[in-house]
Amino acid sequence: MIDQSNYQEYNSAFAKAEPSEIIATILKQAHKPVVTTNFRPYEVAILHAVSNVDATVPVIWCDTGYNTPQTYRHAIYVIDTLKLDVTTFVPKQTVAYRNEVMGLPTVDDPKHAEFTQQVKLEPFQRAMEQFRPDVWFTNLRAGQTSFRDSIDVLSYSKDGILKVAPFYHYSDAQLDDYLQQYQLQNEHRYFDPTKVEANRECGLHA
Repeated sequence: MIDQSNYQEYNSAFAKAEPSEIIATILKQAHKPVVTTNFRPYEVAILHAVSNVDATVPVIWCDTGYNTPQTYRHAIYVIDTLKLDVTTFVPKQTVAYRNEVMGLPTVDDPKHAEFTQQVKLEPFQRAMEQFRPDVWFTNLRAGQTSFRDSIDVLSYSKDGILKVAPFYHYSDAQLDDYLQQYQLQNEHRYFDPTKVEANRECGLHA
């Protein structure tokens, strides 16, 4: 049984394992697994890999409301192509209302923390409270942020949920090969309103 006392042993074993092997091993022990997505670049890989092993795993999409038209079209394509069971969580405030009361604050703006709480953290917390998962599949990878470099294939969230990143050791080139192998489309015009730098942590994982 994987728990906080021995998960690092599995990380050693998973260092060179295929994502499908990692996912299958974890799902044998999971009781309430979920996979989260925002349909950013390469998210289709984790959604395909998990659904290919077990198509019944629920997918949580926290939609900030600021996605580009290309990302929304991509989301529809992925959901339809992979026949995903998606539950979408959105902020309690509309984009139009937020534009009037705080706009789109930069990271050094005092309003940025509240903005991030509204568009990303609160919807995610609501999703976790509804699903109460014991396993959380995500597409975190090494090299994305300094925090993500400090974890591994398996890690634990601050709430004690086992986070599983089957593609943790994959480069962009390897993910490109994966997408080509399975004839999956990618999406590169994703916009995260809470970040201005590609290597900045979003707040959900730290």
